[in-house]
Amino acid sequence: MYVALLVFLCSAAYAQPYRRLTPNDFRGVPKTSGGAVAFTNCSIEFSYVAKKESYYYMLTFSIHLTMNSNESWMDRTKINTPAMMAEILKHEQGHYNIAYMEQQELLRELSHTVFYSNYEAVAKNIFNRVDAKYRQLNLDYDADTQNSTNRVQQQSWDAYFKKKLEFMPPA
Repeated sequence: MYVALLVFLCSAAYAQPYRRLTPNDFRGVPKTSGGAVAFTNCSIEFSYVAKKESYYYMLTFSIHLTMNSNESWMDRTKINTPAMMAEILKHEQGHYNIAYMEQQELLRELSHTVFYSNYEAVAKNIFNRVDAKYRQLNLDYDADTQNSTNRVQQQSWDAYFKKKLEFMPPA
């Protein structure tokens, strides 16, 4: 699961590039409701600077993905073996991958958009549409994998992520 934030600022935010998650990335306090073993919280900070040209606006974007370690957690009392830890990490990596894919799609789409005087509404609409797509993908991922317990579906999603990341067009 992840959280996306829409922030209209003119300064760059701290960003983390794509990376592999480790148990140390999960420093938050475990939530015991719902039987979940882990939770991944990522945010996407979206900012831009607009400069008016003759008939359009040139927008320079900063779209940063952050793994929020203090909001992400693992209930280590439910993780009994190194193999189980690896499975949980692999599943949570999927949530991070989804957030990364969202960030990259936003970078690509916004860089190919021509903005006019309504640039604020257009940029916000693009963000909201892309964010809704990846929120649904997160829900589908957890439903299909039954939060990582359906190993066949987890392997299918792992292959999907591998292909998407390997053949991702440049932002």
